[in-house]
Amino acid sequence: MKKLLCLLTALCIALPVFADYNRLGIPDSSEIRKGLEEMWFTAPLSQVRTNMPEIRANKNGHKFQIRLEENDSTFNVFVSPRAIIKVNIYSDKGMYTEEQELYPGDAEGSWVLIRDKRTGKPLRIRYYFVKNSEVFIQFTPQGKTALADLVIFGYYAARGVPTGMPFEKFYTASFEDVMTITETKLPWNYVLVDPEQYNGIKQMIGVIREKLPAMSLVPDAMYDENADLVHISNGKKFEKAEMSGVPEGNLLLSSAGFVKWIADGLVEPMSGGYLKREPLIKETVEVKENGRQGVLSQKYDLFFSLNWVRNLASAVVSVYSGKTYLFNQSGVDVTINPFASSITDKGVANTVTFVENSGHTVAVLNSLLYVLAATEPGTLYIGAIRGTDRTVSPEIMAFNECVAFFPYFTEDGIFACNVFMNGREMSLENFCYYYADDFVYLTRVKSSERFFPK
Repeated sequence: MKKLLCLLTALCIALPVFADYNRLGIPDSSEIRKGLEEMWFTAPLSQVRTNMPEIRANKNGHKFQIRLEENDSTFNVFVSPRAIIKVNIYSDKGMYTEEQELYPGDAEGSWVLIRDKRTGKPLRIRYYFVKNSEVFIQFTPQGKTALADLVIFGYYAARGVPTGMPFEKFYTASFEDVMTITETKLPWNYVLVDPEQYNGIKQMIGVIREKLPAMSLVPDAMYDENADLVHISNGKKFEKAEMSGVPEGNLLLSSAGFVKWIADGLVEPMSGGYLKREPLIKETVEVKENGRQGVLSQKYDLFFSLNWVRNLASAVVSVYSGKTYLFNQSGVDVTINPFASSITDKGVANTVTFVENSGHTVAVLNSLLYVLAATEPGTLYIGAIRGTDRTVSPEIMAFNECVAFFPYFTEDGIFACNVFMNGREMSLENFCYYYADDFVYLTRVKSSERFFPK
């Protein structure tokens, strides 16, 4: 982040200040919008409907389209930059590729005014400024001034922040103006990134992918400090009969054994050995003996994977630092709660996304991992899934499975996250679908290009 801020400062000093210049280098339509207010922004809907879509260019030659779009309750005026896409055209003579010109309403550099269809009053102005269209800043009128929101994948990182500026200011404000007005008011560190800081993450993803085909999921299996295959539950070695049906030469790993395998690949180049079993199964949660969880704990291991990932991440930190840390001393727990509300089908709702000793709701993961990737670049997250066992009555909520998240930004600034679980890879979207009703407790581990798993 320091590198990025220094770069941005240098650009600000080195470049002349043009009306359409901004430090993120995205197309800016401010000079174009200065001539649109009367016909497009404040005119009644009946008049705006008579306006034909227009194409105008700013002084830098960036083309923008001005157009109207309507839905049931609002009408929207877009000022959207040009995008060029390549399209494959198939005909009797074969296939050829041609370029087509588009003006997406949610591309970086796009600006949109949203107005109420019944009254014509402005509701909000939205600026899109990154590759991910689910991330944007918007302004809403309140009295004589405007309030600012920063939205990340449906969750508000900031909501209703006073700007001290008239709402009408944002009819013509450049994106550089927006950043200057809000630089001390909004958490810009959640969305400003340096794509060069994710080499360790990308290296680890590539290595893990190469190893996946030679893995088999076996319950209770892990490799100990001697690289022997043992049971997590009791530390005893696996018998040959227990490995029947497994392809010869494959790694045998349980859900917990798999994330340990990842951690071992990080610590072995530094320590010369793998992590021991016993420190990883130490309890990290205290419950009242006569409470429901205390009574259930006598029969079920309710916090197995939570204990495992906390101790595992702490063990990696200990090897990195050369000093032994317990989980509550290591700073590995991810307890941030950067979102106070979310956008739902019924409007804005107050949201509790983190619960102590339960973790974060799966629904917030996309937004949360975006913020974590921006603020903790080069960090991977080993998680414990708190699921519900509905085969017993009453239902029991317990931590049984483990997962690893590798969030990063691509070279062109697009957010991505690779998810590895049970010796397999899945998309973050699919993970959130399968575990929609559960919690995930995250622990942080610093990635490394020196990653050499077994």
